Amino acid sequence: MMRAWLLPMLFVLTGSLVAAGVFASGKTGQGVLLLLLFVLLAGLNSPLVFPRSIGAVEARRRSAVDGRPIVYWRPGCQFCLRLRFRLGRDAHRAYWVNIWRDPDGAAVVRAANDGNETVPTVVVAGEPFTNPDPGWLREKLSPSA
Repeated sequence: MMRAWLLPMLFVLTGSLVAAGVFASGKTGQGVLLLLLFVLLAGLNSPLVFPRSIGAVEARRRSAVDGRPIVYWRPGCQFCLRLRFRLGRDAHRAYWVNIWRDPDGAAVVRAANDGNETVPTVVVAGEPFTNPDPGWLREKLSPSA
C-alpha cells in the first residue's frame, strides 16, 4: 500500500520545498503555481485516478461471467496512466488489478511477460496483451462488443 503512494508523496514534498524557496524570494504567485503543478503531478501518479482495484482472483471470476477485460496496472506507470485517460469513461467497464497490492495479479503479469512485471497487461477472453492500443481496448469495452 505504501509503495503506491511513494511517488505522489515525493511530488508533494518536492513541490513544497520548491514553492517554499520561491515564496521566500517574494514571488508568491509563482510559488502557488509551482505548488499546484506538483500537487497535480502527485494526483496523476496516485491510485486515485484509476477505477477501484479488485483482486486478480475476483477479476478472473467476474470476467468469466460477463466477458469484460482485466487490466493489470501499477501506480506511477506512465503507460497505465495513458491507457486510463485514453479510455475515459469506458475505463470503469474493465476490471482493474493493481499488481503492487495483489501478488496473484503480479504472478499473472509475470507469466504473460516472460517473468517481467510489464504493465499495462490486459487479458481479454483469457488471452494477455501487453500495453495494447487504447483504441483497440475501447472497442473491446463497447457494449456491442
